[in-house]
Amino acid sequence: MSDIATLEPAEGRWLVVGALTMDTVAALLAASVDIALPESGTIDLARVELVDSAGVALLLAWRRRAMVEHKTVTFSNVPPNLTSLAELYAVEEMLTT
Repeated sequence: MSDIATLEPAEGRWLVVGALTMDTVAALLAASVDIALPESGTIDLARVELVDSAGVALLLAWRRRAMVEHKTVTFSNVPPNLTSLAELYAVEEMLTT
């Protein structure tokens, strides 16, 4: 597993690769600030290898950014462990709608 995370804008979407953990999300959030939200509104999580509660917070931050910019983002290929964490914190609806 990777102890880093990257954000790769590709084909009108964002592809998130690596770990979404307390060790990686601050840098990933900072890197995303200067990148336009994806045209399609899709943030693809298919290549996320590891996630903790900080990963949930990151996705919520991106969702809030989209609201501020009057855009919509959706998360695709959400890993089961991320879904479980979102359910635990009662925010699964914010990640799936």
